[in-house]
Amino acid sequence: MVEFLDDTNQLESNTIGVFRSAATMAGGRRFSFGSLVVVGDKGGRIGLGYGKANEVPAAIEKAQKDAKKNLKRVNLQGGTIPHEVQGRYGASSVKLIPASPGTGVVAGATVRAVLELAGITDCMTKSSGSNNSKNLAKAVLDGLIQLRSKDTFATLRGVEIGETEVDERIDRGSAFMPTSTTDAEKMRGPVNRVGEDSRGRGGRGGRGGGRGGRSGGPGRGRSGGGQDSGSSGSSSGSSESAPESSGS
Repeated sequence: MVEFLDDTNQLESNTIGVFRSAATMAGGRRFSFGSLVVVGDKGGRIGLGYGKANEVPAAIEKAQKDAKKNLKRVNLQGGTIPHEVQGRYGASSVKLIPASPGTGVVAGATVRAVLELAGITDCMTKSSGSNNSKNLAKAVLDGLIQLRSKDTFATLRGVEIGETEVDERIDRGSAFMPTSTTDAEKMRGPVNRVGEDSRGRGGRGGRGGGRGGRSGGPGRGRSGGGQDSGSSGSSSGSSESAPESSGS
């Protein structure tokens, strides 16, 4: 779960994992906890920290302090990375591939936590080797540190670099992204109108009649209709018989 860490630097932290270890002592086993935490501002700064203590909250706090001390700057291009890169640490290897807008972060939980706090919103990944969460997180960080912008490569080579493949992907994907609208043009949220059309029409168990309704079902309606017709017939008969009696 992402936790808001610092108001000044807009830092957020995410606990990747909590690890328990035990030491056998004379009186039994003594447990301790280690925590791996990633800290970032979703704007190009990212740090990884590890802390260990006898309690989980203390271990997480130590890891957050360690991550804040090791913040590093990452070169991004919009919401993706400027080029493909391969990060390695120990037996873990992670390949990061730039993607067009709208793709999202296609990665596992550990790799996704690091990329999102770095500010990457569109990226594809492929991991190989060990799936240890500690090694995977450090492999991703190793790959992010290797990123270089197009201007940096142009300065080092002394040549002018034109539009790259990543630029084409971003332009092609941006054409399909929704544009920002003003407050007056914002779409309204969906409203649940289930049952409004049938309200007042009766139906099964409704107020307007039908089976189980208050005014009775079809059987009651027919019997009621017979009574109404009978009463109306008797009233009309009495009115017609009145003149005959008066005439006699």
